[in-house]
Amino acid sequence: MVKKLPSARERILGAANRLFQGAGIRATSLDAIAEKAGVTKRSVYYHFRSKDDLIAAYLEARDEPNLALFQSWFAQAEGDTAARVESIFRHLAQSARHPKWQGCGFLRTSVELVDRPGHPALVAGRQHKKRVEAWLAQVLQEDHGEEAAMALARQIMLLLDGAFAVVLLHRDPSYLESAGDAAARLIRATSPG
Repeated sequence: MVKKLPSARERILGAANRLFQGAGIRATSLDAIAEKAGVTKRSVYYHFRSKDDLIAAYLEARDEPNLALFQSWFAQAEGDTAARVESIFRHLAQSARHPKWQGCGFLRTSVELVDRPGHPALVAGRQHKKRVEAWLAQVLQEDHGEEAAMALARQIMLLLDGAFAVVLLHRDPSYLESAGDAAARLIRATSPG
């Protein structure tokens, strides 16, 4: 069986992912992305109208895999819903212990683009965060009911994204574990019965 080589677009997105995650979006030039992808700058513009479109595509490409990873960690965990949500935080803390971990790409991009609220990458980031929140509300709904599950999912998102920020600041992944413990306690404290 012949292994299919990645297309130029896939190589560009892969290069953008590595460079944006490592150095940030503003510090990464299209020239650097083209070089890392093994294409010309003209080829980058053939696939993406602008750097802004490439930044948005980079986040859009991360959306489904990130959510699927959370869902996988949740599904593989043992225990009640609270323990399974807490396992997401534990896995993230484990990832944050890797020396090349740079935090949440969606949040890092939003910080770099804070002065451009209509930027397509911020739209992609907001959509991703809302999808994660909606999924959390869905898994919490059985035990909490729709309205309470939505409020609880929002609180868990605050714990998650707040922990991402504090871990980057202190370089201490245990903050993710503490946030996971808080999320589990919150879920259990608000469970009926």
